[in-house]
Amino acid sequence: MTRPSASGRIEVICGCMFSGKTEELIRRLNHVRIARQALAAFTPRRDTRYRPGNLVSHNGLSVAAQIVDTVDDIPTLVPAGAVAVALDELHFLDDPPERVVAVCQALADAGHRVIVAGLDQDFRALPFPALAQLMAVAEQVDKLMAICVRCGAYATRSQRLIDGRPAPRAAPTIAVGGLELYEARCRACYEAPA
Repeated sequence: MTRPSASGRIEVICGCMFSGKTEELIRRLNHVRIARQALAAFTPRRDTRYRPGNLVSHNGLSVAAQIVDTVDDIPTLVPAGAVAVALDELHFLDDPPERVVAVCQALADAGHRVIVAGLDQDFRALPFPALAQLMAVAEQVDKLMAICVRCGAYATRSQRLIDGRPAPRAAPTIAVGGLELYEARCRACYEAPA
């Protein structure tokens, strides 16, 4: 059995919509660049909101990224010498949670700094299983908050809206969108879907 590298680690950046997850991921990747270290960034094909082939924050910051269909694509695309491996919008992948964790663990064991960003909860305020499991094994977890659009408190929920009303519980878990579909809300202002 190969012993894991001491330099490998997993970092998770999570939170609700509009909490700055991608912005934080890009900030960390800029530090990797300043240190003149090689990096590999990935984005799920399903994320078509801004510029495909880029990690793009809601405020317009961006980093070039490779598009992947599954977490299993990542190890085959990481170039030799890459110190950091980043994956944005983890919740957009359909891979089984155990597979996501296994791939991230293998990358960290091989000595990579694995940085993953994604929603921790869906619009029903239920955990995304892959991210929840990854948080349990990560060396570092940062949960970011947005500002509630209703009251100005710290927001931890993503309220999905359809025609101005909360999306029904039976709606699909994933709906790609931004301000036209979602609002950041605090616990008190969040309306559970019926």
